[in-house]
Amino acid sequence: MEYVQLGKSGLKVSRICLGTMTYGSKSWRPWVLDEEESRPFIHRALELGINFMDTADMYSVGRSEEILGRTLHDLGRRKDVIIATKVFHPMGDGPNDAGLSRRHIMDAMDASLRRLKTDYVDLYQIHRFDPGTPMEETLAALDDVVRAGKARYLGASSMAAWQFCKMLQRADQHGWTRFITMQNHYNLAYREEEREMIPLCNDEGIGLLPWSPLARGFLCGTRPRGTKGDTQRARTDDLAERFYAQTSDHDVLDAVTLVARERGVPQAVVALAWLLGRRGVTAPIIGATKMYHLEDAVGAVSFKLTTEERKRLEKPYQPHRVIGH
Repeated sequence: MEYVQLGKSGLKVSRICLGTMTYGSKSWRPWVLDEEESRPFIHRALELGINFMDTADMYSVGRSEEILGRTLHDLGRRKDVIIATKVFHPMGDGPNDAGLSRRHIMDAMDASLRRLKTDYVDLYQIHRFDPGTPMEETLAALDDVVRAGKARYLGASSMAAWQFCKMLQRADQHGWTRFITMQNHYNLAYREEEREMIPLCNDEGIGLLPWSPLARGFLCGTRPRGTKGDTQRARTDDLAERFYAQTSDHDVLDAVTLVARERGVPQAVVALAWLLGRRGVTAPIIGATKMYHLEDAVGAVSFKLTTEERKRLEKPYQPHRVIGH
């Protein structure tokens, strides 16, 4: 495993981040693993040198945080892991149970800490932009969370580049804690972030933590052209079917498959190696429901594509509508 600095901070993280959306409750999503099924993946990730794990309060409505927190507590490994979690999505039916108001951020932070069985999280991220709350209110509340010692660093997730640019400027203007990461939708089948968000982050020294680096399994061939797919997630994940449905998306998959076949590696290794080679990318966030998912992701860290292979992988891409904000 390789370790790099997270954005402009001094924090060192593994080049692969284990995403825990797939660990929680099957009542939330049918493809989610329960606690007994999930724990071995967290164990194995640690064995492979992955020290960076990402969750969110809304994953299985808190269950994901609970599983990660209990597992690390039982292993006595909290100090070895960089824990990232997120706030924004509804956690109840009340009018103040969602968003980025001061009230919700403060309540959500304390609830996440209880579920994670820890006094602090390493990276606290806003899961989406909240147009209904003034930026200054959100940024001041997040700064207070850091000053209280409940979060060490701040991160953001999918939004328009102009929105993120304004938030960075306002934080600098008021002397508030600055975001050091952007968790955005980025993979070989969806590259719209290359237009504005990624250049902004590279210029500002913001580390990129791509979500869906394998396009919800699409780049592994789980949903061949003209089919619903042969895995439970492929059959039940309607978002994947809507996100990656263009003819050009399948052309990208064909290119990935051909390069993988020529090099004798899984498709996931090729797709992740391409992403790891992009400027500014710190750690793709991978989900794992089979042990080989972890092995493939770690294998991609040392796998190098040639310039010619990169050109072949990139050539079929066609523009998409904006997805994921």
